[in-house]
Amino acid sequence: MCGRYTIVLTPEELHAIFLYLERPNFPARYNVAPTQPIPVVRLMNGERHFALVRWGLLPSWVKDPKAFPLLINARGETVTEKPAFKAAMKRRRCLIPADGFYEWKAGGPRKQPYYIRAKSGKPLAFAGLWETWIGPNGEELETAAIVTTTANETLAPIHDRMPVIVPPDQFDLWLGNGDEDTTAAEALIKPAPNELLEAYPVSTNVNRVANDDPALRERAAEVDQTAPAPKPKRAAKRATPPKEDSGQGTLF
Repeated sequence: MCGRYTIVLTPEELHAIFLYLERPNFPARYNVAPTQPIPVVRLMNGERHFALVRWGLLPSWVKDPKAFPLLINARGETVTEKPAFKAAMKRRRCLIPADGFYEWKAGGPRKQPYYIRAKSGKPLAFAGLWETWIGPNGEELETAAIVTTTANETLAPIHDRMPVIVPPDQFDLWLGNGDEDTTAAEALIKPAPNELLEAYPVSTNVNRVANDDPALRERAAEVDQTAPAPKPKRAAKRATPPKEDSGQGTLF
């Protein structure tokens, strides 16, 4: 799966790679999390466009968004079958720019976070799906999910899933051009080449969504898997000031 990632290249650098029409300006982000706005690149009227959408796909047929689960990932093996994804797979595929992503390795009382990036240092393009939800009062919400597949040999020791990574020369193939035949796009749903990526341990500071700084991507010592997980701290109770004695007495 993919539950956190980074976008740190400048807007100019991303524009040169993805070639969308807009010239957006946005800050570097070191800990992108679900429900946050994320940039996507999509094809509209034959041209690439940049857009900000919510991470967590919401199908157009959903009646009550609050009662619908947050779909941040779409399993590549079933995107043409699942009702939540099959319409988007036909008509609304997108690219999600990233510099790398985080994954957590289980196996002890404390999970070890890893940062995964291209060995070359170049940006990645996750395969994505997007949808527009229109509410009863005409309000619109655009959302997206990252398509995932089985992990390659590099990532399998960490997690069994990984995002589908679209090579630059296949961008147009994934984005499509209004053709509802998804056969060619489906062929791109596969693990990335083993030699493309590298992974290394990082600090558990990435666990907190509020943390968003360059230090999150720095290599760190691995978590001691034999140490018990820290207990969550309880908020200290405020002392209740004594009530003034009214002289009338009370039962409570």
